[in-house]
Amino acid sequence: MTRAAWRHAARFRFHSAALRLREAPDLRLHVKDVMAKLENPVLMATIGGAQGLRGEVRAKAYTADPTALGDYGNLHSMDGRTFEILDIREMKNVVVVRFRGINDRNAAEALNGLELYIERDNLPDEELEEDEFFYADLEGLEALDDQGVSYGTVTGVFDFGAGDLLELKGPGKRPVLIPFSEVSVLDIDLEGGKITIDPLAAGLVDGEDGGPKFTPDKPKKKK
Repeated sequence: MTRAAWRHAARFRFHSAALRLREAPDLRLHVKDVMAKLENPVLMATIGGAQGLRGEVRAKAYTADPTALGDYGNLHSMDGRTFEILDIREMKNVVVVRFRGINDRNAAEALNGLELYIERDNLPDEELEEDEFFYADLEGLEALDDQGVSYGTVTGVFDFGAGDLLELKGPGKRPVLIPFSEVSVLDIDLEGGKITIDPLAAGLVDGEDGGPKFTPDKPKKKK
């Protein structure tokens, strides 16, 4: 896979990772008190406070289109419930959602802080273009420079307001953050399980004397 569509990538967290989403067919299901055992959960939204008296809630959606929150299959909480979205609309920086079976303010308030997930397999890979990818798939990729020196693995993607950042962590080392840009991250190879980075542009080495700010691992020997 070649370089990503950096400027258009939307934030989406998967255990602190993000991904780009495209709209998918509407796949809305009912609220059920059943154990949803997700093998590869992707965080879709976090429910906030109640909105009004009829059971609506405010939620922070992590999809590219916030109103497409219910378009990727089941929405599950980790306590085993599965949610169907009956109605959704945008309001400032959140969405207002009405779930089936949540009919009053008390029921809505009980959902405050609940995180909603889907199974990774529900994301529409076939709709991705050649230069698009899901940020969720970045977690676990090894970060190497062009000499094969390892700077750890990707353990998260964050955005604190100034652009996306990749979190890298090596064995026994503290996590470090690097800019998630085409200057710092030169290539993404999902099949190969790695990304190629420029340590200088990523701020991992000092440009004045070339000294490391982050101690890399030794290059791996080719078999």
